[in-house]
Amino acid sequence: MKREEAFRYRWVYVAQNLQVKENVEKTVALMKRARNAGYNGIVLADYKLGILDRVPELYFTNAAEVKRAADALGIAIYPTVISCGYDSALLAHDPNLAEGLPVVEALFTVKSGAADIETRNLLDGTWTFKDASVMDGTAIKFTDLRGANGRAMRELSVKPFRQFHLQVTIKTQNLTGGEVRCTVLGDGANPRSLCHNNWSIKPTQDATVYHAVFNSLDNAKIRVYVGCWGGQTGSFWLDEISLTEVGLLNVLRREDGCPLSVVGEDGTRFVEGRDFAPIKDEKMGNVPWPGEFEVWHAPPKISIPPGSRIQDGQRLKVSFFHAALVYDNQVAASLVDPKVFALHRAQVARVRKLLAPPGYFLSHDELRVANWSADCRARNASAGKLLAEHAAKCAAIVRATEPKAERFFWSDMFDPHHNATDNYYLVRGTLAGSWEGLPKDAVIVNWNSGKPEQSLKFFAGRGHRQILAGYYDGPVESIKTWLAAAKKLPKNALVDGVMYTTWRADYSNLEAFAKAAWGT
Repeated sequence: MKREEAFRYRWVYVAQNLQVKENVEKTVALMKRARNAGYNGIVLADYKLGILDRVPELYFTNAAEVKRAADALGIAIYPTVISCGYDSALLAHDPNLAEGLPVVEALFTVKSGAADIETRNLLDGTWTFKDASVMDGTAIKFTDLRGANGRAMRELSVKPFRQFHLQVTIKTQNLTGGEVRCTVLGDGANPRSLCHNNWSIKPTQDATVYHAVFNSLDNAKIRVYVGCWGGQTGSFWLDEISLTEVGLLNVLRREDGCPLSVVGEDGTRFVEGRDFAPIKDEKMGNVPWPGEFEVWHAPPKISIPPGSRIQDGQRLKVSFFHAALVYDNQVAASLVDPKVFALHRAQVARVRKLLAPPGYFLSHDELRVANWSADCRARNASAGKLLAEHAAKCAAIVRATEPKAERFFWSDMFDPHHNATDNYYLVRGTLAGSWEGLPKDAVIVNWNSGKPEQSLKFFAGRGHRQILAGYYDGPVESIKTWLAAAKKLPKNALVDGVMYTTWRADYSNLEAFAKAAWGT
């Protein structure tokens, strides 16, 4: 028996926008190559699958063409559905369904009919620690780090559960190596990283302004780092660094999940629509298009209409929830809001009508913000418990829509040897136990090649079949090491698939991977 016959699933991961005709041709050509190399399925990851209710008719024509080609080739299409972690398509329907971080009793001052936080720079220019650097006018200059770090650091006392905006001007000249960014650490023996915003830095660029936004969460002290980690050659300059408390940036409005309150210092609770105008951040979840969020823009103020009980000069305690952005503006949706599940249900039904697939790939992956909103906390449950409930409900949606369809899950958020751990990114509490929500017949697409034996053994012990998501734009031969680890599992543990997984749309090693994985 050929090794390829031992694998039920021989897949290629295809991230493609089928609304573009050129991409249809690319996908069909790729499927032909895949079929010739022994693959029998593709995982179709298309953002448009999450917004089928708003795509043009052209999309359905293109998708039908891909489906006909796949059927003719004997290639099964497994669409990604039900986002949980990367939720821009779901949030395009309602950005207020984002999970929110709390701001508690931020002080706003009323001036000329509007209330806002009085901003002041919390950084006075005195840095308590700098790696090797010199002052160049007002800027801090770092040159030829040779693998070392070049950072400015400041420790500050702050109010817990407040939102902050860091701004810095960065200039570079022939800079190589490392990563230029901002990091904010909380206090305690094992401090949580509070800020996860990516900056796009060119090797040589004129002075450019960058932004980062974070919530202090339950920390009364923070350490702010700005600079380069592990740089090599060249120079960069940090200038005009400021840190200010910020108000209603990306404010979320969900009555049960993300309530907002405005209270006077004397305890008077003011009424929205009477004492102050309805609050909405018009840019929240709408820039550059629906479902996408900006790290920074000028937040709205609280407008005080004539006849309000709120007086000019008065100070207000404002509590609310705001969306949190991670890396390249990733925003996670609520785990518990009923509207989220209604949107998932509608999506699966539309995808079923479009592709009639033999199975669905549920996209629980790298969920980095969870369990802070009021409706989550009202459950009095761990993040792991909430994620387990979410996964079970989503699996049930697929089963109810298509009883015979298989259900596939990424491994990471259900793996105690990967991301199902304590205080993962901006998740409140532990994600342990998330795996309890997986149906017994769920197939796990495992990408924890860093701990292959532990991860494979864990899911095998729970009775799950597994697919190895290999390659990841790395050495083709690494799949052999992973397959060797799989052979150490008990005979009844079934690893019955591999997937050529690329994030760069690099299919140059498609045939070589097949040869390494099953020997064709």
